[in-house]
Amino acid sequence: MPNTAEEYIQSLPEDRKESFIKLRNIVKKNLPKGFEETIQYKMIGFVVPKKTYPAGYHVTPELALPFLHIASQKNGLALYHMGIYTDLQLLKWFQKEYPKHCKTKLDMGKSCIRFKKLDDIPWKLIGELVSKMGPKDWIQIYEKNLPKKVTSKKS
Repeated sequence: MPNTAEEYIQSLPEDRKESFIKLRNIVKKNLPKGFEETIQYKMIGFVVPKKTYPAGYHVTPELALPFLHIASQKNGLALYHMGIYTDLQLLKWFQKEYPKHCKTKLDMGKSCIRFKKLDDIPWKLIGELVSKMGPKDWIQIYEKNLPKKVTSKKS
């Protein structure tokens, strides 16, 4: 398993490297300051570091709070954007803008945007998407959506 972004990139098939590097560079150029690049979940991730958000990720508190990941997968590249998963307004914006930038149909799961045809990646739109939410915004949305702890009241 790669321990750095550079090791991750070196492990990619040659036909993916150029597009993956371009995707990573667009993310790094447009992502608001305060996120930190790391390897998380066997992918390159951009997280809210523990020094900014010491509580970490509620499911695995020892991990920094995940925000965005990029990966090379079996059928193409993928961008996982937690903001698009938790912010309906951001999701609707992206879904409306996508056809203006790309001729192919949007291939998307909850937080995952999949790009099977590397020549059809809407680079400018991806840059705009990742620029729309900073660490403070993400923390606020994340905390608002945290599962409520079940408390038992004694009679």
